[in-house]
Amino acid sequence: MNRGTGGGFVAAGFSLLFFAFLFGPLIIMVITAFNSSSFPRITPWECFTTDWFGVLFGDNRLMGGLLNSLVIAVGVVAIAVPIGLAGALALSELGPKLRATLYTVLITPILIPGVVLGISTIVFWGALGRSVGAGYGSFFFNGMFLTLAGQVTFISAYAMLVFMARLQRFDPLLTEAALDLGATPGQAFRKILLPFLGPAIGSAAFLTFLASFENYNTTVFTILSDSTFTTALASKVRLGTDPSLSALAVIIIGITLIGAIVHEAHARRQEALRTGTAPRSRVYGNPVLKTLVHPLTVFILLAGAAGLAAYLGSQHDASACKAGILEEKRARQQQLLDEQRKRIEEQRKQAAPTAPSAAPGKASPSPFGGAFNPGSLAPNAAPAPAAEPPKSNSPFGGAFNPGELKPE
Repeated sequence: MNRGTGGGFVAAGFSLLFFAFLFGPLIIMVITAFNSSSFPRITPWECFTTDWFGVLFGDNRLMGGLLNSLVIAVGVVAIAVPIGLAGALALSELGPKLRATLYTVLITPILIPGVVLGISTIVFWGALGRSVGAGYGSFFFNGMFLTLAGQVTFISAYAMLVFMARLQRFDPLLTEAALDLGATPGQAFRKILLPFLGPAIGSAAFLTFLASFENYNTTVFTILSDSTFTTALASKVRLGTDPSLSALAVIIIGITLIGAIVHEAHARRQEALRTGTAPRSRVYGNPVLKTLVHPLTVFILLAGAAGLAAYLGSQHDASACKAGILEEKRARQQQLLDEQRKRIEEQRKQAAPTAPSAAPGKASPSPFGGAFNPGSLAPNAAPAPAAEPPKSNSPFGGAFNPGELKPE
């Protein structure tokens, strides 16, 4: 497309929609983290506050889950990175046919759903623990251990892929030359191959840490009675959301931005040093600017700015604004109650029927002539005379009639 046919406007509009779709939810979450409303929303805006960060850090279950996730992630990095490195080295030393078979076996855990991995981990380690007579208090039934074992089964494959991509650029003649010069295989590995794999080790460690920290599908089954950050967060969302989750998003976004900016500063510095343009550069040739754009300086400045913002936010008191908003809500609620009472009274007045007066002497429409009408009874009717006892037709002359007995 070219600008003459309007393609530039279409591309600009598409790009705008794409970035709005990508960053719009993040921007909304950042804004809602500073609204005093108990539900995450932008409108109506109530008060600017930083209290939701305190609510977030005061959630013991969420903070406990965060600590468990960090411990598990560090353990996964310590186990998955060596396993991935060993798998990548083994694949690089095998022939084409055997390499394809082993690659399929090692990459399969990534293709298996996390639910299946979680359930199979519980079943396998539970059966193994019962076979050796271990009780439910042993590590075979410990949620932290099961989560660590379940995550390593597939996260180590991620590390292996990173190392394989790096090893494709390695020249094996370097190792052979070191061996020809008298180096042992261990020395060749430590002094030639391991330094070459340094960037891949860092990337694999970072990738495995994030994959472990954010995992939910497998962890929700293997953690048992414990909780991680993701499972505690999911439980909090199911029970009801509040802006403390938006505060968590602000912290995660801030950490990500700081890391991205520091990484960019480091990459530019390494590129300038590699190409030899640093002395002639306007930035790196100036001692002051060179110090300012150093990755460590950039990190210190960004961390200081974040700390200053956190301190200023903690000093902000929104209690007066919250009290005013609460009074407005109460007044509005009372107004609505009064309006509802008025509507109910008007409906009662409109629905009340007028009782019709009955016409005197009106004949009863009943075919019984009003025999069952209580009003037809005479007020002073004389009592009916007592009936004469009937004469007995018995041949015994009433000898067995109780009424013929005379008291003595």
